[in-house]
Amino acid sequence: MAAPQDGPWLDDAAGRLIRPFTVSNGRTRPSVELDLLTMVMATGTGLPLHLGPEHTQAIGLCDDPMSVAEIAAHLRLPAVVTKVVLSDLVDCGAVLTHAPILQHPPTDRDLLEAVLDGLRRQL
Repeated sequence: MAAPQDGPWLDDAAGRLIRPFTVSNGRTRPSVELDLLTMVMATGTGLPLHLGPEHTQAIGLCDDPMSVAEIAAHLRLPAVVTKVVLSDLVDCGAVLTHAPILQHPPTDRDLLEAVLDGLRRQL
């Protein structure tokens, strides 16, 4: 049986009892540009009544800035569905988004070599 915090839509044996596309009302494209590293933070604005339980869960995770990837993992939803949910929250003013602040440029050779070394050690 699912843990109480998972709600009635998740079952240990069966997995998610509703299809992810029903969470996004069949939409596959978010209304705002989001990538997996985009940081999301709640504004404190109340949610409109027409939004679903996943929207409420997502906003509950965003008291402190959290990445789209982390939110998707907590919600146990595919990233594309999570992006649609988060774009709904952006549209109603419930969350703000911004690009991540990277301490190293994404093409920093030392960082890439360190990641490669770590992967080699894992294999």
